Amino acid sequence: MDDYGVTGATTGTEVLMALPIGVVWSGITAVERYGEWSPECYYGAWLEDGKRFEARNRFADGLETHVTCVVTVADEPRRFGWDVYGDEDVPFAHWEYELEPKGAETLVRQWFTHGPGDSGLRLGVLKHPERAAETIQGRLDQLSHNMRTTLRAMQQTLA
Repeated sequence: MDDYGVTGATTGTEVLMALPIGVVWSGITAVERYGEWSPECYYGAWLEDGKRFEARNRFADGLETHVTCVVTVADEPRRFGWDVYGDEDVPFAHWEYELEPKGAETLVRQWFTHGPGDSGLRLGVLKHPERAAETIQGRLDQLSHNMRTTLRAMQQTLA
């Protein structure tokens, strides 16, 4: 089945944060604080195994999602990433941070890649395939904006 380019759709951002790498690492791994910083994620909590966390997101259209995230990389203090699962056995997204020390500052690279699982984006594209490219790009632009907003808010509260 053609998914019109949803699987593998990627976006990211790069931000120089006025914080040392250890402080940035403590922020990006504090999933329970994401609700303070993110425009969409309003709740995060580590699960008992310490390798997974749950997250709840609220979107502008009122849709709410509850997902389970499985940590796929935790290379302290350089890389932290996770796959996002809904009701399927395959992830519908992958998120990752890469940190690079720059003296007293840290260069943060963050990216998102859409997976093969079902998501609101995939359902929207399949409902209106004639607008697939526009829909995908609109969501990627929104995610990139949200990443920058989250990182700015994180920097303000951790400074």
